[in-house]
Amino acid sequence: MSRTINLIFRVVDVALVVLLFGMTVMVFVNVVLRYGFGSGIDVSDELSRFFFVWLIFLGAIAAMHRNMHIGFDLVLLLAPAPLRRAMLVVANGLVVAVCGLLITGALQQFDINATNIAPVTRLPMIWVFGAVIPMAGAIGLIAALRMLGYLTGRLTSLPRGGEVTP
Repeated sequence: MSRTINLIFRVVDVALVVLLFGMTVMVFVNVVLRYGFGSGIDVSDELSRFFFVWLIFLGAIAAMHRNMHIGFDLVLLLAPAPLRRAMLVVANGLVVAVCGLLITGALQQFDINATNIAPVTRLPMIWVFGAVIPMAGAIGLIAALRMLGYLTGRLTSLPRGGEVTP
């Protein structure tokens, strides 16, 4: 199971690199063409924005997996271990609840965005706004598994203060 999870997040990392590289190349080439030659590639402006949205959402998933999101841990570090574990269960439960709200809202907007077409690429806007569904699903799943791990005692390593490194 661990091998499969590592493979999934390796694919996410590769997708992040490809999206960042593609976005950088499209913007750079478009700037050179516009200022150097007075023309540009219309699609690059729109696609680079779409790439940026997916880059942010996939990056949020990778950061959640590596426990690298910004957190305020002063109270957590001062608490005794049982209270610390309870606070982590509550915090992860709140993350699951917010992810549920994000998925619910995205599904309510699905029909609108599925029929709304981007002006240049002619792609349905669900490819942009629908990115929140896999992001919230993945982050919610990670938080739910952490919460379950703290509740059952399988997850015993509690976050420490200081900088988190992968």
